[in-house]
Amino acid sequence: MPLLQVRDFPQDLYELLSRRAEEENRSITQQTIYMLKMMLNNNVELSSIKKKEERKMLLDKISALNLHLPKDAPSAAELIREDRER
Repeated sequence: MPLLQVRDFPQDLYELLSRRAEEENRSITQQTIYMLKMMLNNNVELSSIKKKEERKMLLDKISALNLHLPKDAPSAAELIREDRER
C-alpha cells in the first residue's frame, strides 16, 4: 500500500483532525483517509452538478432565442443519411 507523508502540516489542522478522529473512534490515519474520500467524492459530485447546471443554462439561452426552422428544412435523419452517403 502506498505511503503518504505530509510535511509542515499546520498544528491547528492536526488538532482538529485529531479531535475529529477521537470523536468518531478512528485513528488519525483512518480519519484522514475517510475525510479525503468524502471530500474527493463530493468534489466529483459537485463538478458533475456544476456541469449539469451549465448545460441547463446553455439550453435555456438557446430556448430563449426562439429560433424556428423553415417548413422545408430537412429532418435530422435526412441530414445524417445524406452525410453517411458522402
